[in-house]
Amino acid sequence: MTQALAAAGCETTLLLKAPVRTDRLVAPLTGVPGVTVRRPHEEGLVRGDRQRNLDPEQAVELITRLDAEWRFDLIVVRGKALATVAAHSEALAGRLWTYLTDVPQNVTDLTATAVSELTDIAVASRFLLCQTEELRGFLESSVPAACGKSVLFPPTVVLPEGVQAGGEPHGSLRLVYTGKFAPRWNTLEMTELPAELERRGVAAELHMIGDKIHRDSADWAKRMGRALEEAPGVVHHGGQPRAEALRKSATCDIGLSWRDPELDASLELSTKVLELGALGLPVVLNRTPMHENLLGADYPLFAGADVASVADACELAADPGVYALAAKRCQDAAAAYTLERAAGRLRDCLDLALPAAPAGADPRRPLKVVIAGHDLKFFTRLADHLMSLPGLEVRLDEWEGLRTHDQYRSRELAAWADVVICEWCGPNALFYAKHKRAGQRLVVRLHRFELYAEWPRKLDIDKVDAVVCVSPYYADLTREKAGWPADKVVVLPNWVDDAQLARPKLPGAEFTLGMIGIAPSRKRIDRGLDVLAELRRRDPRYTLAVKSKQPWDYWWIWNRPEERAYYERTYRRIQRSELLAEGVVFDPFGPDVATWLRRVGFMLSTSDDESFHLAPAECSASGGVPAVLAWPGADTIYSRRWVHDDVEAMADAIHGIVAEGRFDAARSAARAEIVDAYALRRVCEMWTALVVRGEKPEQAARPGQVANA
Repeated sequence: MTQALAAAGCETTLLLKAPVRTDRLVAPLTGVPGVTVRRPHEEGLVRGDRQRNLDPEQAVELITRLDAEWRFDLIVVRGKALATVAAHSEALAGRLWTYLTDVPQNVTDLTATAVSELTDIAVASRFLLCQTEELRGFLESSVPAACGKSVLFPPTVVLPEGVQAGGEPHGSLRLVYTGKFAPRWNTLEMTELPAELERRGVAAELHMIGDKIHRDSADWAKRMGRALEEAPGVVHHGGQPRAEALRKSATCDIGLSWRDPELDASLELSTKVLELGALGLPVVLNRTPMHENLLGADYPLFAGADVASVADACELAADPGVYALAAKRCQDAAAAYTLERAAGRLRDCLDLALPAAPAGADPRRPLKVVIAGHDLKFFTRLADHLMSLPGLEVRLDEWEGLRTHDQYRSRELAAWADVVICEWCGPNALFYAKHKRAGQRLVVRLHRFELYAEWPRKLDIDKVDAVVCVSPYYADLTREKAGWPADKVVVLPNWVDDAQLARPKLPGAEFTLGMIGIAPSRKRIDRGLDVLAELRRRDPRYTLAVKSKQPWDYWWIWNRPEERAYYERTYRRIQRSELLAEGVVFDPFGPDVATWLRRVGFMLSTSDDESFHLAPAECSASGGVPAVLAWPGADTIYSRRWVHDDVEAMADAIHGIVAEGRFDAARSAARAEIVDAYALRRVCEMWTALVVRGEKPEQAARPGQVANA
């Protein structure tokens, strides 16, 4: 992490938690430009026993003291205990980049206390750095506050220059293990391998590098120590500097990362597997979904639960053809985990967290911006972006309800602000228009909900500098219904967090249709069921995943007789239909959309009408395909190739894409169109221009319009 931060352009301070007893780990960092290693025990910064490791409270107290001196832009912490204490420090909140590894990795261990601690950590962190996609998905599904903050930071492989394995096995197989010696890492069982291979007529020796023996069981630790000294064919090299451990590993033939089956469900990826692979060594390891995804389901050196199965794999690796195939698979897999890749990931995060000051903003005299509204969930990423910009001071006026707010605070903010953004054209817009000062700018974002209410008719449009709509169709409708000047109404589309949504699809995603939000009835889940039924007549693998609150969760829907009757008919149809009963899955409403979309190949939009309908765009950004019925204005948001006249045409198009093997091409085209038009970065730039410089966007072409011409 320290090397990657430095490579990403950061001046990096590494605070050590323990006194330095050997410089094996620290020495490689001392010559890295831009890196300062702080040794609190040697520097006299630690009170009390200077031989004891820092506890989390001491570490956070030291970080806070150093921060007061240097004012860090970001603070990377690793370990749940340390992160929990840091999360409760107001001085550090918002700047924590928390690297999560030692967290519960199954539902059984995820207690209410653990969820509460992880929620506190997520709220206080700017980013949560997750080692694997599996860990990120589990975290987001379990801790809603982690959604939108979780980013991938996989293990990083740094090899000494010029160090590579020989490319073929020796006459006498040389196996290698590096790392800690622990029961669930099967290190004691590994020491039996040379003797087992000897019985099979295969000459072999096992090189073990490391000096950390886990002593949870005194008897096991004693047996492990004796095996390192006495087991036939075992060569123990002791602890080594990392570079030297890799050099010794490169002289061997086969790497070992074989563990107890209890660890097969781990959501972490072994750095040792990647390091050995980068050296050009094939690795014997457990067959798990993560390892199959990394190396392929047909990788030849997966081992079972016993020593004999590992010996089988080693015997197989003695074949030059098998050896070459396995070594290439491991080396190719490791290529995605270089220091350069890690630095690139961090640079992307730095661009989001620490953007440059926009043109027209002066950090010495910040532009004062207020964002006001009763429900800001559709504005979160835009608000985060504006708050991160140098030269802007942003305050929120969060109303308790449409008409309920702290009038004294709102008046105070109205008098303070240079620019006011009203999310929703409701009572908030009327209030800020009434209290607008000369020279102040007022921007109102209008949704479908308000267009048919009384507030736009009451709004003094002369006090408003811009009314923002999310689609050209609704901009035209707003001008027509409200009678406002055409140049006052502008289009700034909804944003799509394409970076967060870009995750690998799960196998079989092309057969899963999705719907997000099915209430009220104008969302028309019945049409989605029509599409599913038609598809299941052709192929029973098609299913429909529905992520939504249920209609009875909304009192204002469930209390309407016609709405209740619609859903009763619809759910009765699902239960009684042979085509549908086994083909519909309801998933809980929640912010973990990016994780959920990994299994969805097509997103249905079958509504009577929509102002924008974000779900198909999010699915496209996730690597799926939008399937949109021709509701009014749909073709101003989505390319005509994804818009269908009726459910039969939609079903035909979906099945054609899947059956003809065009799914990858279709989803690639859809993602390119959506990212080009609605990427979060692009929409943030448009809002920045409007807020900072008062620049209204020009009318943009719909996605795919230019490409289709």
